[in-house]
Parts: sequence; C-alpha cells; structure tokens
Amino acid sequence: MMRGGFRKGRKGLSRTAAIGVFALGALAAQGQGPFVLAEGFIGEEVPPEIERSYERGLRYLMSRQGADGGWKDAGAGQAGPGVDGLCLLAFAASGTDLRFGPYALTVRRGLQAVLAQQNADGYFGPSMYHHGFATLALAELYGMVDEPRIGPALERAVNVILDAQKKSQQKAWRYSPQNHDADATVSGAQMVALFAARNAGLTVPDYAINDGLEFYRRVQGADGGIGYTGPDGGSPPRNAIGVVVASLANQKNTRLFQGAWSRLVAQSEDPQVQQYYFFYYLYYAAQAYFRADMKAWRAWNRTISAALIAAQNAQGGWDGHNGSAFCTAASLLTMALNYRYLPIYER
Repeated sequence: MMRGGFRKGRKGLSRTAAIGVFALGALAAQGQGPFVLAEGFIGEEVPPEIERSYERGLRYLMSRQGADGGWKDAGAGQAGPGVDGLCLLAFAASGTDLRFGPYALTVRRGLQAVLAQQNADGYFGPSMYHHGFATLALAELYGMVDEPRIGPALERAVNVILDAQKKSQQKAWRYSPQNHDADATVSGAQMVALFAARNAGLTVPDYAINDGLEFYRRVQGADGGIGYTGPDGGSPPRNAIGVVVASLANQKNTRLFQGAWSRLVAQSEDPQVQQYYFFYYLYYAAQAYFRADMKAWRAWNRTISAALIAAQNAQGGWDGHNGSAFCTAASLLTMALNYRYLPIYER
C-alpha cells in the first residue's frame, strides 16, 4: 500500500474486453529482435477508431475538470498534482493545439491548478508519486503553453528530486523527499521526470541518472525481473518501468533492459496480469513495448487499443478503483504512442 500516493487499484478492463491481453506475449515473441526499428515507422497513420476514442476521452476529461482547474472524483479515486499532470499530458500527447484549440482553456486552467499545488520548497505533495508526474507534465508542456511560470517551477521541482536522491541511502526515491530508502515504482516516476527535464533543456547531472540506474540493477532479480525494494520478484508494472528507464538512458544492450523486457513479455501471457494495478501497468507497458520492439508494439497496441475502446464508458471515460480521472488519463496515454507527439515518447 502506497502511503499518500497512488494506491493503484486492481480493477481493470472487463473480462471480455481484456481477453486479448493474455496472448500478447506470444505475439511479441514472434516479432523482430528487441532492438530493430521496423520499416514504416515514420508516417504511420493513427487508426480512426483510436482517434474517435481519444477525442471522446479528452471531452470526458474536459467535462470533469473542477472549478479550481484540477481533476477530482467525488469521494473516490486519486486526486492531486500527479493526477492533474497526467490529465494535462493526455491533452498534450495527441498534438492538439494547446494555445488556441478547443482544449486551450482546459489546459491553461489545469496548468494553473498544478502550479498552485507546488509549495515554497518546490515540492508537489502529497507524495513523490504526485511530484514525479507533475514534474513530467511541466517538462513536456514547457514550450507548448504560454506560461512563464513553468520554467522556474520546473527547475524547483527538479531540485526537489535531486535533493531527495542525495538523502537516500539507495540514491533513489521513496514516498517522501525526506525518506532514506527507495523503491522501484516511485523511482521510476522521478527518473522519467529527470529525462523529460533534461530534454527540455534543464541541467540534470549525469551522476543522478547513473545512481538511479545502479539502484535498478540492485533490485533486478536473477530472472531479470525488477523487484520493489530489492531483488524480490518483478511485477509487470515494475518490469515495464525498468524497460522504459533503461531505454531512456540508452542502455538497451544491457542486462537491465534485456532482462526486464524478457520478463515483461513473458508476464503478458499471465491471466493474472490485471491484478497488477492494470491502468498503471498499461501506462508504462505501452512505452516499454514501443521502445523495445516496434513490431511487438504494433501487435500489443492493436490488442490493447481494441480492449480499451470496448471498455470506454458511455460518457467517454474509463472506470476503476483509482477513479475515472486517473484511469481515463492512463488509458489515453496508453494509446498516445499512436501519435508520438510528446518529447518523452520520441524513440
């Protein structure tokens, strides 16, 4: 259980909608080697059914935005700067015009809500989960939106991540910026945020990335799976995070990447995959497949997108124990690799 952070509920897609998920490991195994960029990568068109579903999802998020600009599910689900940040990323990820388009006001109001939740020290509470996702959103929106406060807020947020890492005996991250221990899921949010901030032009020291990678090597098990606080068995979300982090660090030819990828593919055949915080898993797994093997991603993407479209509710969102705001944002970002618009999604 994650104190003050994303308690990633186990409710996923319906049994019918998700049945195709279990064959994904076999599809991936039939693909090319994990480091081959498939022909035809440039210029692929987004399937119209995905575009229609994505648009419905964005309209749903717009309709559920609160008076303060943030996204909250009445009495249920997650709320805070991390959820708000993921919702903003869902708008930015499809390449919609964030300055003048139909969602410009929604994005501006959402961004104001995120900025308002940063404290004087630069921290987006209530946990480092929220902080990591909020920082990622600022890094991706930097330059997309006319808001001069993004740069200074992003710099302060990055400093919180770097300072928290220095305090950690593991040189990684846990729930609070004051913690001395670390785990692979919280650390993943911080690592991706640091890569995004570096892409945006901020200074991120090499030692921060290298120390973070070394933590993942320490928690990697003998079978290649990424453990939680030690080499204690990898879950699908953590293995996906390992693939993403290693790929962003250009570490594809390492045991860290190859082991995590192998375990991720093997686990996709497991009928219990939905027990592993399903929407959170999909968010990272989409990026992992995309970065590892384009042929495998295409097969995975077709199956998962169809399942998500089938599970979309009548209002255009997705439902789950984390609340519709988080589940909808995660679902849209799972399909957003079809657009490849966000800088962090560049391959």
